[in-house]
Amino acid sequence: MTRVLVLYYSSYGHVETMAEAVADGARDAGAVAVLKRVPELVPQHVADAAGYRTDQRADIATVAELPEYDAIILGTPTRFGNMAAQMKNFLDQCGGLWFADRLVGKVGSVFTSTGSQHGGQESTILSVHTVLLHLGMVVVGLPYSFKGQLRMDEITGGSPYGASTLADDGSGGDRRPSENELNGARFQGHHVAGIARALAAARNSGAA
Repeated sequence: MTRVLVLYYSSYGHVETMAEAVADGARDAGAVAVLKRVPELVPQHVADAAGYRTDQRADIATVAELPEYDAIILGTPTRFGNMAAQMKNFLDQCGGLWFADRLVGKVGSVFTSTGSQHGGQESTILSVHTVLLHLGMVVVGLPYSFKGQLRMDEITGGSPYGASTLADDGSGGDRRPSENELNGARFQGHHVAGIARALAAARNSGAA
């Protein structure tokens, strides 16, 4: 059975909601999808003052468990056009896995959330892609066969680099992921799981 880890960091729940949709898509493709998050770095009093979500259900992941999966799909909010420090801190601990080639050939994919339509969705995803490539992973995005990213009738996230959502409604208020954005996340999860299954089958048969 193909195993997919959906690994995310979420301050206010937008990325968490997208992560759940990604996991649903992977399960629809027949994979075992595990939802986990990276540790919080912000002091508790700062998180409380900022209104960070404290009721997230996913368990905390460890770096050591990453090689157990055929694919790892990472979700992070954008921070000035880059991944959040919490995600970068977690990935920076993968040196031992990099040295031993433990993630080479695994599938890696990324999704994100930004505060605005031009808040750095693509650059954030690409910043994670750089790390995945250094780890030897096979990078997979959100292909244009997901037609929702071509919509012009509504503001929406999504690009060929990966699924995304917009967290600000334009007036400083909270905007939750739209159905189109969630569909993109489900599509990405399903797409990644299918590719991971094919690669794992090739490795097991000695073809890869």
